[in-house]
Amino acid sequence: MRLFHLLFLLLLLRCFPAPLVRAQSSQASSLDAILQEYAFRALVKPKTGTIYNATSQLPSNLTGVKIAALRLRSGSMRRKGFPSYNEFEIPKGVIVKPYLKRLVLVYQNLGNLSNTYYPLLPNYTYLAPVLGLLLYNASNLSATNLPTLNVNASGDPIKVRFQDVTDPPLGAVAKCVWFDLQGSSNFSNVTGGNTCSTSTQGHFSIVYDSSVLLRPPPPPPTSPAPSPPKESNKVGLIVGSVLGGLVFLVLLFLLLFWVLKFKQKKKIQRMERASEAGEALHMAFVRDTKAPAATGTRTQPALEHEYAP
Repeated sequence: MRLFHLLFLLLLLRCFPAPLVRAQSSQASSLDAILQEYAFRALVKPKTGTIYNATSQLPSNLTGVKIAALRLRSGSMRRKGFPSYNEFEIPKGVIVKPYLKRLVLVYQNLGNLSNTYYPLLPNYTYLAPVLGLLLYNASNLSATNLPTLNVNASGDPIKVRFQDVTDPPLGAVAKCVWFDLQGSSNFSNVTGGNTCSTSTQGHFSIVYDSSVLLRPPPPPPTSPAPSPPKESNKVGLIVGSVLGGLVFLVLLFLLLFWVLKFKQKKKIQRMERASEAGEALHMAFVRDTKAPAATGTRTQPALEHEYAP
């Protein structure tokens, strides 16, 4: 019975992970507020377009976390973008609502605390630290607990090029994960081995699903057995053989006929040449028939002895 309850609990956690993620979102929101406060402390007489590293100001319980702050004009960011803000590439066309003259972009790298504040779903493992990009109102740099602004990349997406990415195990596929401001996770494909894309702000990382490593590999494809020859093929083979034999006999008959005709023609030619070389015979009519006849005898008849009367 205990085993049944345990399996039932695991099934609920697998099918309904949202409540667990929602429970962690308040802890992540508290962290965002703390990091925003420390990032704003680094903006003392800030210059627009300059990145200010605020990692050294973090307390000891956040060791391993990195933060930075960048102040930009809203219109300038929309027209020009910002090509290199640590791992983030901000393109032209990013729209912020409500419209403000100046913005502060807070950069986060949670490092080894990534899984503490953004625990993954079962069977998923991080391949890179969680990186965050959040936008705030820059009108009061001493303000705390500021709400984030609404951000939308209307043109090209915002790109996150991770610098420290571990290769996934053999058979696993790396995926981008995006945590929105409500704590929900969304997955997409990795491009170029280390790049994720987004149209808004939030927290990002690269993960892989370890459950695919436990699945048995698909069986190798089997080649279909050769089909037995059909009856029609046998009939066609027999008919073809008979027709081929008939054609061969006809050709053989024609060859023999031609040989006989050739020999007969040669014989006639020899007889004609022999007749032309001999003496011509005198032709005479005997009644209605024309036949050769001698013109006269060559020797006169004579008695065999002299005592004939």
